Amino acid sequence: MILGIGTDLANIDRIAAVLERHGDRFRNRVFTPVEQAKAESRSRAVAATYAKRWAAKEACSKALGTGLRMGISWRDMAVTNLPSGQPTLHLSGWAAERLAAMTPPGHEAVLHLTLTDDHPWAQAFVVIEARPRTAA
Repeated sequence: MILGIGTDLANIDRIAAVLERHGDRFRNRVFTPVEQAKAESRSRAVAATYAKRWAAKEACSKALGTGLRMGISWRDMAVTNLPSGQPTLHLSGWAAERLAAMTPPGHEAVLHLTLTDDHPWAQAFVVIEARPRTAA
């Protein structure tokens, strides 16, 4: 069953301007070290990579049903990539607590994430699914 859906559209040029203006203060407040390393390794797409991750965090907060309020922190939601390149979301802190609270008993939460960009836009779409646990 679907527990939540969220989407967000971020302007890459706006994120580039924030990076230029606030630099590490912005990076460290919003992005985990792993997210920063990924973005900084993409020399031709640094701002686009940050913008996609920004959009993913916004979309995730919407799928959690809270938006960025109620104690949720930007760094409670982290985007990483599987070896295949597929983006994934990892939740910690209050975001993980909210996910656990909205997951029905006997189910496990599965987060689905897709990211895309086409300058000047970056988009993320998040679906939170509850799957019945299988008896072992």
